[in-house]
Amino acid sequence: MKLKRFLLRYYPPGIILEYARKSGEVETKAIDLLNLTNDTDVEVLVNQIVFEEPLISESKKPVLRKLIYRLMDKLETKSTQRFYLFKILRAHILPLTNCGFNKSGSKFITGSYDRTCRVWDTLSGEELLTLEGHRNVVYAIAFNNPFGDKIVTGSFDKTAKIWDAVSGGLIHTLRGHQTEIVVVAFNPLGTQVATGSMDNSAKLWDVEFGQLMWTLEGHTAEIVSLNFSTDGDKVLTGSFDYTAKLWDVGSGKCIHTLSGHRGEISSTQFDYTGDYCVTGSIDRTCKLWDVNSGQCMETLRGHSDEVLDVTFNTTGNRLATASADSTVRIYNVMTGSCVAILTGHEGEISKTQFSPNGAKIITASSDRTCRLWDVETGECLQILEGHTDEIFSCAFNYEGDTVITGSKDNTCRIWKDNFFMPIDDQDEDD
Repeated sequence: MKLKRFLLRYYPPGIILEYARKSGEVETKAIDLLNLTNDTDVEVLVNQIVFEEPLISESKKPVLRKLIYRLMDKLETKSTQRFYLFKILRAHILPLTNCGFNKSGSKFITGSYDRTCRVWDTLSGEELLTLEGHRNVVYAIAFNNPFGDKIVTGSFDKTAKIWDAVSGGLIHTLRGHQTEIVVVAFNPLGTQVATGSMDNSAKLWDVEFGQLMWTLEGHTAEIVSLNFSTDGDKVLTGSFDYTAKLWDVGSGKCIHTLSGHRGEISSTQFDYTGDYCVTGSIDRTCKLWDVNSGQCMETLRGHSDEVLDVTFNTTGNRLATASADSTVRIYNVMTGSCVAILTGHEGEISKTQFSPNGAKIITASSDRTCRLWDVETGECLQILEGHTDEIFSCAFNYEGDTVITGSKDNTCRIWKDNFFMPIDDQDEDD
């Protein structure tokens, strides 16, 4: 085996080795650096990697050292980072249902009650494509990140559709669900799509041929959340039947049923390693599970109302829960202790997301604002104001310099940070 080149993965931090086998076949291998911090002893880390990884020779140490410093640069927190309103997009005539970025943040998509999905250029605010063909509300949408060349839409018309994200052409219509589709996801390789429906089932589809691979049956109420693990070998579903289930993608079989909540599941997610997953429920708790055993490791309490969203940071050492009690709680995943409570919103928080480097977190609320917070201190750093109705969606792009917010006022707002702003256009009040 011969090392061909190094590739950097910023979030979560890691170095990808591209190497050639004797047969000439090129493969990749990841060195995860999930515990990298600005205090990491780089020399110790370089020596450890060279010692443990036969593909990397002593002569590659200078290159390795340089790459690690580049990863550490991305962990730097911009203490003076401020977001400003960059564009307002009046996206659809009828209400929005969802919005999401491609990996780079150069494009984003919106779904709507007007039965379409639209693709937008983030920088110009121009509408690039309108994906038409559904006969009812387009409720769930996703890019096949990191590639960004396909989009999947899930509709109340009981079908999902796979589209070419460049031309807008329809590639496949996925038929088989008995009722509305409310969640969709691509696997990390973009080769499979999962759909979840009000008919109590999820389905796995082959992207190339548009064929059904498996129907995941076993829930006794609608499926409202669905995720692939990082490796793409497992799917996690959350249901109104008070349970979540882990499924094997290769066989379509249920591996574990995660029971213990006393109310409907609202949100689910795997951590980056795929060793843990989390479930949030309207029973006001969040549970952390061991994926291999299916055992509940921790029940995180403290909210006084329904938990509406749960999310890990990119490395998986922090977990945030958003609640109808107007707060977000941040937990240390290893200890289960609550390390910060974000208070200030005046309405329920339906969505939260960590910045790519994990130093900040955004929250979307029915109080018509989106807030930016410091993860360690819990301090509110900025309030993004201007929407005239509740905000149901917020997201960072991969670089963490752009935020998108989606509101029931029928607009999407794009917010850029001050590091992005061209010098000539510096706001005099800044």
